[in-house]
Amino acid sequence: MAVQGEVVDKTAAMIAGPVAAADWLVIAPVLLPIVAGAVLLMIRHNIRWHALLALVVHAAMVGTNGLLLQRVLAEGPVSMTMGSWLPPFGISFTADALGAAFSLTASVVALVCCAYSVRDIDAAGRRYGFYPFLMLMMAGVSGAFLTGDMFNLYVWFEVFLISSFGLLILGSEKAQIDGATKYAILNLVGTTLFLIATGYLYGTFGTLNMADLATKAGQIGEAAPLMTLATLYLLAFSMKAAAFPLNFWLPASYHTPPVITGALFGGLLTKVGIYALLRSLVMIFAAERLVLAGVIGWVAVATMLIGALGALAQSDIRRIAGFLVISGVGIMLAGIALGSNGGLSGAIFYALHSMLALSALYLLGGLMRQRGGSFSLHSLSGLYGASPFLAALAFIISLAVAGLPPGSGLWPKVMLVRAALDVGAWQIAAAILLSGFLATIALGRVFILAFWRERAGDKATTAGVMSVSGCCALVVLVLAMLAMGVLPETFIRLSTTAASGLLDASAYVHAVFPVGSGS
Repeated sequence: MAVQGEVVDKTAAMIAGPVAAADWLVIAPVLLPIVAGAVLLMIRHNIRWHALLALVVHAAMVGTNGLLLQRVLAEGPVSMTMGSWLPPFGISFTADALGAAFSLTASVVALVCCAYSVRDIDAAGRRYGFYPFLMLMMAGVSGAFLTGDMFNLYVWFEVFLISSFGLLILGSEKAQIDGATKYAILNLVGTTLFLIATGYLYGTFGTLNMADLATKAGQIGEAAPLMTLATLYLLAFSMKAAAFPLNFWLPASYHTPPVITGALFGGLLTKVGIYALLRSLVMIFAAERLVLAGVIGWVAVATMLIGALGALAQSDIRRIAGFLVISGVGIMLAGIALGSNGGLSGAIFYALHSMLALSALYLLGGLMRQRGGSFSLHSLSGLYGASPFLAALAFIISLAVAGLPPGSGLWPKVMLVRAALDVGAWQIAAAILLSGFLATIALGRVFILAFWRERAGDKATTAGVMSVSGCCALVVLVLAMLAMGVLPETFIRLSTTAASGLLDASAYVHAVFPVGSGS
């Protein structure tokens, strides 16, 4: 206890040296959109500059995320702690292969969607804050992928939840308000569970630093209610990811906003929930995940099949995409249930693929509406004759989403099926194959009705003109998916490295605590 007037030596608890310039890469993907969002608010009356500034910032985010991933793969996890306090007292941002890969893919999707929005978002949407909301959402998504602190993860969840709610109601149409209400209520429930679990976690461990938790969770044994904590996080993050039976809010809301917003939500937001499950259940609560593996496995099976069956029952392209998002969540949960390096690698690879493919599916729906005048399969027809280029894009995207060659979804499904059969989890392997078959039928139905069908005695609905920026944006995603499908070795190695970092967190811990492996 310090006596009045006594000088306390804080050097052991505080950072004394300057931060290396390269370490700022860890927070650059968060800092850039926050600053850009503030600038957009300051120039809110000059809306003609909004799209250009957003494009420049998203391109910078792709660049910084690419450099960050390159450094992580070359040197191992990188950490930066805020506020001059050493971890676990200061809040750390820590990037490993998993977080950097997710952040890079998310920034690519955001850049492509931003390019698509140049025509899709009108002057009213810009005046009411589409681009500032987009910047804030990307700050939250990037922050969630790169933070090394559980409470900070909660903060970034709140950031992108608030901004996504703003994007969802932009336009104030009746369907949007209805969808936003369901979206907000269920997500607020999930966030509340997250906050309760985090408070309980701090009361148990006295720390919220992920590296510190990964070290202490394996040492504390039965002296703490770890199973209760793991179950709370499973429930909260499964709700965020739209897993069964807490998935009904997604297809009720994602089809209501402009298609660009649906593409961002479908591609990115559920993946944040999956990422949080990977980080918490695999890296921190590894023993508890093993106990919960059976439950997670059956939840994964139900999520896969309900999502695929739901897609079959829909006639609106955006609703079909929403249910396929849910089915993909089940496939990723299957990898978490398996828990092996092969299963986790497959889940991570599938998550990277899903960010691209599901965003592309929503954007495809937008171009189909521009060309054919509707999202409904009851109204669309003759699009193949009107635009063979759009038909070719639709065909490749359908193959990728369904998991067929040469699409990007094939290899992660192969990895997951093999991992499931290796441990005798036949029900998971069968569900992955069956959900892929059902998704193929659902997307084949879209292709047959919207592209091949010609209406007898009536003109096909092909009067519209597609935006050049939208076509270019979709081509970028399609090329990325083809690269994943034709040249998968790089992505398999990346996913395997990320999975190994979760199963053995020693490198992650050492990046945060260079001197030792704990606080």
